[in-house]
Amino acid sequence: MKLFMGRQQGMTFIGLLCILVLCGIIGYAGVRLVPEYLNYMKLVRTLESAATEFKGEAPNLDGVRKSIDRHWAIEDITGIDQKEIEITRDDSGLTLHAVYDDTVPYIANVSLSVHFDKTVKVQ
Repeated sequence: MKLFMGRQQGMTFIGLLCILVLCGIIGYAGVRLVPEYLNYMKLVRTLESAATEFKGEAPNLDGVRKSIDRHWAIEDITGIDQKEIEITRDDSGLTLHAVYDDTVPYIANVSLSVHFDKTVKVQ
């Protein structure tokens, strides 16, 4: 048993290289996806600010749509058009719903696909 204990020295260069390659692949995917998630955060901020503008009053569809259009121009949101935001009226007020998929090129013919879905209530 003591023979084997003396020869163990740690990670080999091949093992270290495999771990670095794996971390690089995951890191590159993260770098490619960060702009898409930042864009989604701008969309969420737009929907929530439009909802807070009309909080406590009886919102009309045109007013909410104009508010979304103004915020859209400021935030410069891509991936979804402001006309694709679904605005519905129910008993408790208005509901703003945005759902879209985005595809990001990754390596060669491999792409990363993300699905975004956000609902905000205007009460």
